[in-house]
Amino acid sequence: MSDRNPDGSPDLNQLRTFLAVHRTGSFTAAAALLGLSQPTVTAQIRALEGRLGLRLFDRLARGAAPTPAADELAADVAGPLDALAAATGGTGEPGPVRLAGPAEMLSVLVLPALAPLAGHGLRLRVTTGLADDLLAGLRQGRFDLVVSTTRPRGRVVAADPLMDEEFVLVAAPTWAARTGPGLPAALRDVPLVGYAADLPIVRRYWRHVFGARLTRPAAVTVPDLRAVRAAVAAGAGFSVLPRYLCAGELASGALVPLLEPDDPPINTAFLAQRTGTVEPHVAAVRDRIREAARSW
Repeated sequence: MSDRNPDGSPDLNQLRTFLAVHRTGSFTAAAALLGLSQPTVTAQIRALEGRLGLRLFDRLARGAAPTPAADELAADVAGPLDALAAATGGTGEPGPVRLAGPAEMLSVLVLPALAPLAGHGLRLRVTTGLADDLLAGLRQGRFDLVVSTTRPRGRVVAADPLMDEEFVLVAAPTWAARTGPGLPAALRDVPLVGYAADLPIVRRYWRHVFGARLTRPAAVTVPDLRAVRAAVAAGAGFSVLPRYLCAGELASGALVPLLEPDDPPINTAFLAQRTGTVEPHVAAVRDRIREAARSW
Protein backbone atom coordinates (compact mmCIF):
# COMPACT_ATOMS: atom_id res chain seq x y z
CA MET A 1 0.00 0.00 0.00
CA SER A 2 1.34 3.43 -0.95
CA ASP A 3 2.08 6.01 1.73
CA ARG A 4 0.61 8.76 -0.45
CA ASN A 5 -2.80 9.53 -1.77
CA PRO A 6 -3.18 9.98 -5.55
CA ASP A 7 -2.95 13.77 -5.18
CA GLY A 8 0.41 13.48 -3.41
CA SER A 9 -0.86 14.45 0.04
CA PRO A 10 0.18 12.40 3.10
CA ASP A 11 -2.29 9.69 4.04
CA LEU A 12 -3.70 8.89 7.45
CA ASN A 13 -1.09 6.20 8.08
CA GLN A 14 1.70 8.75 7.79
CA LEU A 15 -0.06 11.17 10.09
CA ARG A 16 -0.92 8.52 12.68
CA THR A 17 2.68 7.34 12.66
CA PHE A 18 3.94 10.89 12.93
CA LEU A 19 1.68 11.58 15.93
CA ALA A 20 2.79 8.36 17.65
CA VAL A 21 6.46 9.31 17.27
CA HIS A 22 5.75 12.85 18.46
CA ARG A 23 3.89 11.63 21.55
CA THR A 24 6.25 8.83 22.52
CA GLY A 25 9.46 10.64 21.59
CA SER A 26 10.84 7.49 20.00
CA PHE A 27 10.65 5.65 16.66
CA THR A 28 11.00 2.36 18.52
CA ALA A 29 8.24 3.14 21.02
CA ALA A 30 5.95 4.35 18.24
CA ALA A 31 6.53 1.14 16.31
CA ALA A 32 5.58 -0.94 19.36
CA LEU A 33 2.50 1.22 19.97
CA LEU A 34 1.30 0.91 16.37
CA GLY A 35 2.28 -2.73 15.84
CA LEU A 36 4.68 -1.82 13.02
CA SER A 37 8.33 -2.50 12.40
CA GLN A 38 10.78 0.29 13.10
CA PRO A 39 11.88 0.47 9.43
CA THR A 40 8.23 1.01 8.44
CA VAL A 41 7.90 3.85 10.94
CA THR A 42 11.14 5.39 9.66
CA ALA A 43 10.00 5.08 6.05
CA GLN A 44 6.64 6.71 6.77
CA ILE A 45 8.25 9.63 8.61
CA ARG A 46 10.75 10.14 5.79
CA ALA A 47 7.94 10.07 3.24
CA LEU A 48 6.00 12.65 5.25
CA GLU A 49 9.06 14.88 5.59
CA GLY A 50 9.64 14.62 1.83
CA ARG A 51 6.06 15.49 1.02
CA LEU A 52 6.02 18.49 3.38
CA GLY A 53 9.57 19.62 2.67
CA LEU A 54 10.21 19.82 6.42
CA ARG A 55 12.47 18.08 8.93
CA LEU A 56 10.18 16.78 11.66
CA PHE A 57 12.53 14.97 14.06
CA ASP A 58 16.15 15.09 15.12
CA ARG A 59 17.41 11.59 15.85
CA LEU A 60 19.11 11.35 19.24
CA ALA A 61 21.08 8.62 20.97
CA ARG A 62 17.87 7.82 22.81
CA GLY A 63 14.69 8.73 21.02
CA ALA A 64 13.73 11.51 18.64
CA ALA A 65 13.34 15.22 19.39
CA PRO A 66 10.54 17.02 17.52
CA THR A 67 11.43 20.16 15.61
CA PRO A 68 9.29 23.32 15.89
CA ALA A 69 7.67 22.29 12.60
CA ALA A 70 6.71 18.95 14.16
CA ASP A 71 5.18 20.68 17.18
CA GLU A 72 3.07 22.83 14.87
CA LEU A 73 1.96 19.85 12.81
CA ALA A 74 1.06 17.88 15.95
CA ALA A 75 -1.05 20.77 17.21
CA ASP A 76 -2.91 20.82 13.88
CA VAL A 77 -3.56 17.09 13.46
CA ALA A 78 -3.87 15.73 17.01
CA GLY A 79 -7.48 16.83 17.49
CA PRO A 80 -8.87 15.43 14.22
CA LEU A 81 -6.92 12.16 14.54
CA ASP A 82 -7.98 11.66 18.17
CA ALA A 83 -11.60 12.37 17.22
CA LEU A 84 -11.39 9.88 14.36
CA ALA A 85 -9.90 7.24 16.66
CA ALA A 86 -12.66 7.82 19.21
CA ALA A 87 -15.35 7.59 16.53
CA THR A 88 -14.03 4.33 15.07
CA GLY A 89 -12.90 2.70 18.28
CA GLY A 90 -16.13 0.86 19.01
CA THR A 91 -18.45 1.18 22.00
CA GLY A 92 -16.27 -0.47 24.61
CA GLU A 93 -15.60 0.87 28.05
CA PRO A 94 -13.29 3.89 28.04
CA GLY A 95 -9.81 3.44 29.39
CA PRO A 96 -8.59 4.95 32.64
CA VAL A 97 -7.86 8.66 32.86
CA ARG A 98 -4.11 9.13 33.22
CA LEU A 99 -3.56 11.99 35.65
CA ALA A 100 -0.18 13.30 36.78
CA GLY A 101 1.08 16.05 39.06
CA PRO A 102 2.95 16.86 42.29
CA ALA A 103 2.28 14.27 44.97
CA GLU A 104 1.28 16.78 47.63
CA MET A 105 -1.24 18.73 45.54
CA LEU A 106 -2.79 15.58 44.13
CA SER A 107 -3.07 13.97 47.57
CA VAL A 108 -4.46 16.95 49.48
CA LEU A 109 -6.59 18.72 46.86
CA VAL A 110 -7.15 16.89 43.60
CA LEU A 111 -7.88 13.28 44.58
CA PRO A 112 -10.42 14.19 47.29
CA ALA A 113 -12.21 16.34 44.70
CA LEU A 114 -12.38 13.39 42.29
CA ALA A 115 -13.60 10.89 44.89
CA PRO A 116 -17.33 11.29 43.98
CA LEU A 117 -16.58 10.25 40.39
CA ALA A 118 -15.27 6.87 41.53
CA GLY A 119 -18.83 5.80 42.29
CA HIS A 120 -19.82 6.59 38.72
CA GLY A 121 -17.32 4.31 37.03
CA LEU A 122 -14.25 6.52 36.92
CA ARG A 123 -10.97 4.66 36.49
CA LEU A 124 -7.95 6.75 37.35
CA ARG A 125 -4.23 6.06 37.01
CA VAL A 126 -2.13 8.58 38.94
CA THR A 127 1.54 9.40 38.45
CA THR A 128 3.54 11.83 40.57
CA GLY A 129 6.78 13.59 39.72
CA LEU A 130 8.48 16.82 38.69
CA ALA A 131 6.69 19.27 36.42
CA ASP A 132 9.12 19.16 33.48
CA ASP A 133 9.10 15.36 33.36
CA LEU A 134 5.31 15.16 33.58
CA LEU A 135 4.75 17.80 30.89
CA ALA A 136 7.12 15.90 28.60
CA GLY A 137 5.00 12.80 29.22
CA LEU A 138 1.86 14.76 28.38
CA ARG A 139 3.33 15.87 25.06
CA GLN A 140 4.30 12.27 24.31
CA GLY A 141 0.79 11.01 25.02
CA ARG A 142 1.62 9.15 28.24
CA PHE A 143 -0.79 11.29 30.30
CA ASP A 144 -4.22 12.81 29.67
CA LEU A 145 -4.06 15.59 32.27
CA VAL A 146 -1.20 17.13 34.22
CA VAL A 147 -1.36 19.44 37.20
CA SER A 148 1.79 21.52 36.75
CA THR A 149 3.46 24.03 39.03
CA THR A 150 5.18 25.59 36.00
CA ARG A 151 3.50 27.18 32.99
CA PRO A 152 3.53 24.80 30.00
CA ARG A 153 4.97 26.12 26.73
CA GLY A 154 4.28 25.29 23.10
CA ARG A 155 1.25 24.72 20.90
CA VAL A 156 0.91 21.02 21.65
CA VAL A 157 -0.24 21.65 25.24
CA ALA A 158 -3.11 23.84 26.40
CA ALA A 159 -3.23 24.94 30.05
CA ASP A 160 -5.54 26.93 32.31
CA PRO A 161 -4.55 28.54 35.63
CA LEU A 162 -5.86 26.34 38.41
CA MET A 163 -4.89 28.00 41.69
CA ASP A 164 -2.33 30.24 43.38
CA GLU A 165 -0.45 28.53 46.18
CA GLU A 166 0.79 30.94 48.86
CA PHE A 167 3.98 30.11 50.76
CA VAL A 168 4.19 30.47 54.55
CA LEU A 169 7.23 30.54 56.87
CA VAL A 170 6.34 28.12 59.69
CA ALA A 171 7.69 26.43 62.81
CA ALA A 172 6.34 24.50 65.78
CA PRO A 173 5.16 26.67 68.73
CA THR A 174 8.25 25.80 70.80
CA TRP A 175 10.60 27.22 68.17
CA ALA A 176 8.30 30.13 67.40
CA ALA A 177 8.41 31.21 71.05
CA ARG A 178 12.23 31.24 70.97
CA THR A 179 12.79 33.13 67.72
CA GLY A 180 11.47 36.55 68.71
CA PRO A 181 11.55 39.57 66.36
CA GLY A 182 14.23 40.41 63.85
CA LEU A 183 13.70 37.87 61.09
CA PRO A 184 15.55 36.34 59.39
CA ALA A 185 18.47 36.81 61.81
CA ALA A 186 16.39 35.32 64.64
CA LEU A 187 16.35 31.99 62.76
CA ARG A 188 20.12 31.66 62.72
CA ASP A 189 20.16 28.92 65.37
CA VAL A 190 16.92 27.17 64.30
CA PRO A 191 17.37 24.06 62.12
CA LEU A 192 16.06 24.34 58.56
CA VAL A 193 13.94 21.55 57.04
CA GLY A 194 13.67 21.30 53.24
CA TYR A 195 12.46 18.88 50.59
CA ALA A 196 15.44 19.29 48.22
CA ALA A 197 19.11 20.02 48.75
CA ASP A 198 18.94 23.26 46.75
CA LEU A 199 15.97 24.49 48.85
CA PRO A 200 14.05 26.13 45.96
CA ILE A 201 10.96 27.12 47.97
CA VAL A 202 12.90 28.52 50.94
CA ARG A 203 15.36 30.36 48.69
CA ARG A 204 12.52 31.92 46.77
CA TYR A 205 10.86 33.04 50.02
CA TRP A 206 14.13 34.62 51.21
CA ARG A 207 14.57 36.57 47.96
CA HIS A 208 10.95 37.70 47.79
CA VAL A 209 10.32 38.61 51.43
CA PHE A 210 13.74 39.45 52.86
CA GLY A 211 15.49 40.58 49.67
CA ALA A 212 18.41 38.40 50.65
CA ARG A 213 20.18 35.28 49.45
CA LEU A 214 19.81 32.17 51.59
CA THR A 215 23.24 30.71 52.27
CA ARG A 216 22.64 28.09 54.95
CA PRO A 217 22.10 24.38 54.25
CA ALA A 218 19.18 22.29 55.46
CA ALA A 219 19.53 20.27 58.64
CA VAL A 220 16.90 17.83 57.40
CA THR A 221 16.08 17.09 53.74
CA VAL A 222 13.14 14.88 52.77
CA PRO A 223 11.66 14.79 49.24
CA ASP A 224 8.00 15.14 50.23
CA LEU A 225 6.42 18.34 51.53
CA ARG A 226 4.01 16.33 53.66
CA ALA A 227 7.01 14.82 55.45
CA VAL A 228 8.52 18.31 55.80
CA ARG A 229 5.25 19.44 57.39
CA ALA A 230 5.29 16.50 59.82
CA ALA A 231 8.93 17.06 60.77
CA VAL A 232 8.44 20.77 61.39
CA ALA A 233 5.26 20.18 63.43
CA ALA A 234 7.21 17.66 65.55
CA GLY A 235 9.81 20.31 66.36
CA ALA A 236 12.59 19.56 63.85
CA GLY A 237 12.95 23.24 62.92
CA PHE A 238 11.41 25.71 60.48
CA SER A 239 10.50 25.59 56.80
CA VAL A 240 8.41 27.24 54.09
CA LEU A 241 5.27 25.39 53.03
CA PRO A 242 2.28 26.00 50.74
CA ARG A 243 -0.56 27.34 52.85
CA TYR A 244 -3.05 24.76 51.51
CA LEU A 245 -0.78 21.98 52.77
CA CYS A 246 -0.53 23.23 56.34
CA ALA A 247 -3.88 25.01 56.77
CA GLY A 248 -5.10 22.43 59.30
CA GLU A 249 -1.93 22.66 61.39
CA LEU A 250 -2.07 26.46 61.33
CA ALA A 251 -5.69 26.37 62.45
CA SER A 252 -4.97 23.92 65.29
CA GLY A 253 -1.80 25.66 66.43
CA ALA A 254 0.45 22.70 65.61
CA LEU A 255 2.32 25.09 63.31
CA VAL A 256 2.79 28.83 63.76
CA PRO A 257 3.38 31.36 60.97
CA LEU A 258 6.60 33.18 61.84
CA LEU A 259 5.73 36.07 59.55
CA GLU A 260 2.65 37.31 57.68
CA PRO A 261 4.05 39.61 54.96
CA ASP A 262 1.72 41.89 53.01
CA ASP A 263 3.07 40.43 49.78
CA PRO A 264 3.75 36.72 50.33
CA PRO A 265 5.33 34.73 47.50
CA ILE A 266 2.86 32.72 45.45
CA ASN A 267 3.11 30.17 42.67
CA THR A 268 0.43 29.45 40.07
CA ALA A 269 -0.54 25.87 39.32
CA PHE A 270 -1.96 24.93 35.92
CA LEU A 271 -4.15 22.13 34.59
CA ALA A 272 -2.65 21.02 31.28
CA GLN A 273 -3.87 18.77 28.48
CA ARG A 274 -2.91 18.14 24.88
CA THR A 275 -4.60 20.33 22.31
CA GLY A 276 -7.39 18.79 20.25
CA THR A 277 -10.49 16.79 21.04
CA VAL A 278 -10.78 15.52 24.62
CA GLU A 279 -12.55 12.24 25.29
CA PRO A 280 -15.69 12.55 27.47
CA HIS A 281 -14.30 10.67 30.49
CA VAL A 282 -11.16 12.84 30.45
CA ALA A 283 -13.29 15.99 30.10
CA ALA A 284 -15.34 14.93 33.13
CA VAL A 285 -12.22 14.71 35.29
CA ARG A 286 -10.86 17.98 33.91
CA ASP A 287 -14.13 19.83 34.57
CA ARG A 288 -14.43 18.41 38.10
CA ILE A 289 -10.90 19.59 38.95
CA ARG A 290 -11.65 23.06 37.54
CA GLU A 291 -14.86 23.30 39.55
CA ALA A 292 -13.21 22.19 42.81
CA ALA A 293 -10.30 24.58 42.29
CA ARG A 294 -12.61 27.57 42.75
CA SER A 295 -12.48 26.90 46.50
CA TRP A 296 -8.75 26.18 46.68
